[in-house]
Amino acid sequence: MCHFLAPAGQPEMMHKNFVPMPLRIFAVQCSCMKFYLPQGGQHMKKVGIVMGSDSDLPILRKTMDTLTSLGIPYECHIYSAHRTPEEARDFAVSARANGFGVLIAAAGMAAHLAGAIAANTTLPVIGIPCKGPCLDGIDALLSTVMMPSGIPVATVAVNGGVNAALLSAQILAVEDAELAAKLDARRAADAAKVLEKDAALQAELNG
Repeated sequence: MCHFLAPAGQPEMMHKNFVPMPLRIFAVQCSCMKFYLPQGGQHMKKVGIVMGSDSDLPILRKTMDTLTSLGIPYECHIYSAHRTPEEARDFAVSARANGFGVLIAAAGMAAHLAGAIAANTTLPVIGIPCKGPCLDGIDALLSTVMMPSGIPVATVAVNGGVNAALLSAQILAVEDAELAAKLDARRAADAAKVLEKDAALQAELNG
């Protein structure tokens, strides 16, 4: 059962609360899901976000915030590659039919989630290795990036939630000029911030 609520004063914003089947792992609330017609009268593809544990949520909040800033709809779930393998597989297998264009999987330690997702779909899969209590996230990084030939996972930095969102946006922007323009504007704004800091430094050193 799904419930849709529009926040007060923001009728274009949709919140989706997932109430899963009994005994199944719960899904994180999907916040700020925007649906609009970017080009050709068709809805933008969604980004699917999966984390292995709710301890990864602070990293994924950065992912969700970045997607929201670009107007990209998404869903976010907790599915463990080891504890809920059937749910993780079902999500991956049905992802294309359910309107997803890119999948993001975040996990720490053994970090098999991205590979398990990628093994069950030909959609692009982006892996976020999450820093755990041991090895400063190197264990998760190696588990995520060292995929066998034929099952690729595009792996970002440890705890790289923002870059995972931006890479997913760049993939979707291949066929979406409006989204590509937003990415260009963001890149230009980031460059402007760096130059502003450099100007402030030069003023301090040479003042």
